[in-house]
Amino acid sequence: MYIRKILLALLGSVIAVVHAVPLYIALTVALKPARDLSSRWRPPKSPTLEHFRFAWAEGDLLRAFANTLLITSATALLVVVVSAIAAYPIARIRSGVSTVATNAVLAVMMIPSLSVIVPLYSVMNRLGGINTYWGIILVLTTGSLPLAIFLYANFIKAVPKELDEAAIVDGCGAVGTFLRVVLPQLRPVTATVLILKGLGAWNNYHFALYFLQKPELRTVTLSIAGFFTEYSSDLNAASAAALLAVLPVLAAFMLLQKQFIAGLTDGAVK
Repeated sequence: MYIRKILLALLGSVIAVVHAVPLYIALTVALKPARDLSSRWRPPKSPTLEHFRFAWAEGDLLRAFANTLLITSATALLVVVVSAIAAYPIARIRSGVSTVATNAVLAVMMIPSLSVIVPLYSVMNRLGGINTYWGIILVLTTGSLPLAIFLYANFIKAVPKELDEAAIVDGCGAVGTFLRVVLPQLRPVTATVLILKGLGAWNNYHFALYFLQKPELRTVTLSIAGFFTEYSSDLNAASAAALLAVLPVLAAFMLLQKQFIAGLTDGAVK
């Protein structure tokens, strides 16, 4: 048992280092003056914030942050509302229809998102959804629903069904039972869905690249990519912009960390 704990600790340390190295490299590159051509592993001798100022102004990050925040917030809200409502009957009603719906959700989760981008672009172009907020929000929301429904359905299955029956005896209908009894129990899994799907929408690049082609609609990921062109690249500014883009996500995770872990572990047990 003792050796197992040591091995797990070593494995955790290795994983932590692997994830921390890119952030360290980005930080050293962002803080180094452009004339400093030393190894990216070496800390800067004369740290500067010039690349952060340049990235903020040249990358129009204020507008990019506003666009990304709007798209992420709307997507996360829609995913939570729609998936919670869809998962409730799937989890509670034992029938062939719910089994088919569950299998359909699992099947859709297996489809790589990029494999449908061409027909999806064609449909959205006909609907007038290219270069619109609602278009990219609709695309990201529909792509996020299968996993969110799966998580909610698993979590709801573990909520005692006796609570529903007691609510029905007290006069609640199906909607009232869901809103007053089941929904308050879903805070942990809701935090999990918010972080997972919010993070996915915040970091999304490929859908934003195809569906948001106007400069004024650029998201953070597109602004960072703008520092790399066919003829030149500004790694210092791109690193600075990437570090700035991490801050809101980090703050959201710190705020919802407790509920996020509870949602993951409860869903795993169930």
